[in-house]
Amino acid sequence: MKLSLGLAALGATVSLLLGSIGFAAGAQSTKPADSATATATAIFAGGCFWCLEADFDKLPGVIGTESGYTGGRTANPTYHQVSAGGTGHTEAVRVSYDPAKVRYQQLVDYFWRHIDPTAKDRQFCDAGTQYRSAIYWQNEAERKIAEASRDALRKAGKLPQVYTEVAAASVFYPAEEYHQDYYKKNPIRYAFYRRSCGRDVRVHEVWGGG
Repeated sequence: MKLSLGLAALGATVSLLLGSIGFAAGAQSTKPADSATATATAIFAGGCFWCLEADFDKLPGVIGTESGYTGGRTANPTYHQVSAGGTGHTEAVRVSYDPAKVRYQQLVDYFWRHIDPTAKDRQFCDAGTQYRSAIYWQNEAERKIAEASRDALRKAGKLPQVYTEVAAASVFYPAEEYHQDYYKKNPIRYAFYRRSCGRDVRVHEVWGGG
């Protein structure tokens, strides 16, 4: 995402965003869900996984989020491989949640309102199939909810088109540790990236303030 912004204002800042962090391939997340709490997971792709993590962490009932790569062909992909666009993966987020506090349907509804479904093979300033939006279902119940939600959105006619993919979940590879909770570890850089990318402005244009 950060390496393919294509924005002059961001070009000089890419090195600042990533310059002070290592590129440890295959690193595992250090954010396990609380084993004392009944949890379920859901997987979504909506462009920059830093941003999608930050959005879902605000939703009551969400226990934790994990950035990663899914939907592709290469085993154990690195950020450099995925961001180059040759592996077929998306930047995605695996959401751990308490189903007693938030339902899968609510997660799907929340997801829609934090992406731009009208964008094909991109989200905001990030272009390429690795930034396509997607809902990855893990069982039949999730598939029915995701497809019904997408179909209802199309039928409503509010949006000119809906390109968001609804597909069966495949292997989810956790992203390198420096990507996990990036918005908490690097709040200034994260805020600059999100603002410069125009994510919140575009979401408001698509969905309004409601």
